[in-house]
Amino acid sequence: MGTVYVFFADGFEEIEALTAVDVLRRAGRNVKIVSVTPDEIVRGAHGVSLLCDVNFDNCDFYDAELLLLPGGMPGAATLGEHEGLCKLLVDFSSKGKPVAAICAAPMVLGKLGLLKGKKATCYPGFEQYLEGAECTGEPAVRDGNVVTGKGPGASMEFALTVVELLAGKEKASELTEAMCVKR
Repeated sequence: MGTVYVFFADGFEEIEALTAVDVLRRAGRNVKIVSVTPDEIVRGAHGVSLLCDVNFDNCDFYDAELLLLPGGMPGAATLGEHEGLCKLLVDFSSKGKPVAAICAAPMVLGKLGLLKGKKATCYPGFEQYLEGAECTGEPAVRDGNVVTGKGPGASMEFALTVVELLAGKEKASELTEAMCVKR
């Protein structure tokens, strides 16, 4: 088992980011919270400040099993402007390794061409950035090794879909029951 890296920038959507981190840790995954900004403290779209585990420049990602992008603006746009992260996403995806993004963040994957020919979902109004994708409008969509989520209200479904990809349906069902999630 490797590490799930979740990337943060100022303006991240708190519920999406922290739900994914929490649920993945409940599933027994090693999760690292990574700042793509010079500061390891990032501030969410609704004023929640978070101390990240590590800065992007101090990681080599050799043990990455999944890369995850939370939404929120301008957080998602900042992620899409980070050259190192974009290169990592392309390299990772080209090897068939899993990536996940929710809300506005699927636009990062779309602009990099990682959604071509795939079903995907995103926050309403961002569909134009999902180049070559079939936009479903569903809360969470898994197509191969790519998981996308619609928005804040889909945070739990998105996180459980990522768990299902990494740890299987049984683990996702176990968490669904333990957390009293209606799925």
